[in-house]
Amino acid sequence: MTSIPQSPDEPRPQPEDVPPRPESNPPQGAIRGSGAQAKPGATRAGVVWVAVVTSLILLVLLIIFILMNQQPVNIQFLGLEGTVSLGMALFIAAVAGGILVAAAGAARIIQLRSITHRTWRLHHRG
Repeated sequence: MTSIPQSPDEPRPQPEDVPPRPESNPPQGAIRGSGAQAKPGATRAGVVWVAVVTSLILLVLLIIFILMNQQPVNIQFLGLEGTVSLGMALFIAAVAGGILVAAAGAARIIQLRSITHRTWRLHHRG
């Protein structure tokens, strides 16, 4: 029969048929696993580097798209008329659509912040 430990520093007794559990936190500097190298986490510089490379690839594809679509097209918008290359017209339309989506998103964020602020003031009146 085993005795109950008297102090918190004394290890708890283990049954004879169960192997002792390893510590959940290895000593500082130790690597978990079977000798494998620890994988470093993502850093801000790494994330920025990936974003820049991705953006450059997309920019090159956009330039190729515009250069391959050089046929002139007539554009009419709000009484204005002009001739622009097809690639540039589609690019301008895409940017305008992105601005509209960003504006709608910004309006929703402002609305949610206002509701949150109003709710916080209501519950924290002192």
